Amino acid sequence: MIGKIIFVLAAACVVTIKTQCLTENDNVPQNTAGSRNAQDELYTGQQQFSLDMLKEVNNLDPQSSIFFSPYSTYHTLLLSYFIAKNETEQAVKYALRLPESQDKLSTFRAFRFEKYLRAMSAVNQTSYEFESANRIFVSNDAGVRDCMLEMFDDEIEKLDFQQNPEQSRQYINKWVESVTKSQIKDLLIPGSIDETTNLVLANAAYFKGMWESKFDAESTTKSVFYISGSEKTFVDMMNQEGTFNHDVSEELGAHVLELPYIGNDVSMFIFLPPFATENGLDNVLAKLNVTTFQELVRDGGLYPKKVFVSLPKFSVEQAFDLKPVLESMGVGNLFSSGDLSALTGQNNLNLSDAVHKAKIEVNEEGTESAAATAFFSFRSSRPVEPAMFVCNHPFIYVIFDRSSQAVLFAGVFRKP
Repeated sequence: MIGKIIFVLAAACVVTIKTQCLTENDNVPQNTAGSRNAQDELYTGQQQFSLDMLKEVNNLDPQSSIFFSPYSTYHTLLLSYFIAKNETEQAVKYALRLPESQDKLSTFRAFRFEKYLRAMSAVNQTSYEFESANRIFVSNDAGVRDCMLEMFDDEIEKLDFQQNPEQSRQYINKWVESVTKSQIKDLLIPGSIDETTNLVLANAAYFKGMWESKFDAESTTKSVFYISGSEKTFVDMMNQEGTFNHDVSEELGAHVLELPYIGNDVSMFIFLPPFATENGLDNVLAKLNVTTFQELVRDGGLYPKKVFVSLPKFSVEQAFDLKPVLESMGVGNLFSSGDLSALTGQNNLNLSDAVHKAKIEVNEEGTESAAATAFFSFRSSRPVEPAMFVCNHPFIYVIFDRSSQAVLFAGVFRKP
């Protein structure tokens, strides 16, 4: 009987492997240039994946606010890529937006190196918190190849799904809750794990950052937020004037603002379409791709200037079925007849579902967010300073880590 597998997304240096696990020769040395290229390609892929996913998640409910972690999703999908073979492997590689020329071993090494850099950064980092952890929860009686146990010694954990499915579900939920500092609770609902489950892939991510330039709580006022041309409501609008990176992107048809967190490694980028333009938000989403995105988030992509900023104080918590999103992004047969035989050496496993839950709170102090994935007017001249950046209508935002070039979280704010 084929065991049921739940694919859960909650959002090191080179390892020498004795047994060939990912390729015909997992011990091929990689030079510095090759390592750098693999790292660049992995996170160029992650950026493209993030923007594509933003559009797909928006399609799930184009009238509501959305929030999710492409970082969490991407890393869980990477786990499935590492244990996949044949047609499934190629489909997941495509969904990850990895170039055809990059092999699995190079991707694995880049994945490990990014993990190592994250660990080093966490030791020395005092300006913000970012935690991300991956797990491959495997049934006690599932035969895992020795090379996989070597390569994923930090990720693989055995659970007794057959005898204690409910206890296993609670254990995974507690793990997610721990990594996300209690922000994401009860990711896996009762009944999602049963005695036929033998594998759960999971990533949990947590971020907390303080604005480099905090908003004064005494300046927060009740203001009108225009949900649409005919619908409006009131929000707590945070206000401040300061020097920020800002520009008008004619390619996107939007004002763009960078709000950095203390440390300047991580920032929130806000894409604000014209107020009076019909379908302005959808137009920006349609034009947002890895090229236009990189032009704006790279150093020098925006210009420092005095800006008066009005931003809603808001929180969003969202859970949704990730399976149709990933299928629309090209994962192929991953959730039907997927070949995951690289894990056990036998093609007796399949993924059945994918869930994602994310939460964000934005206030005068900064931002706290967590996720778990379980599988406008244009001018030809510069405006008189200060520029006005008033988010009193729907906007897009991403939390971007410059050090790793990774999109950590993304969302669309349409209404409180």
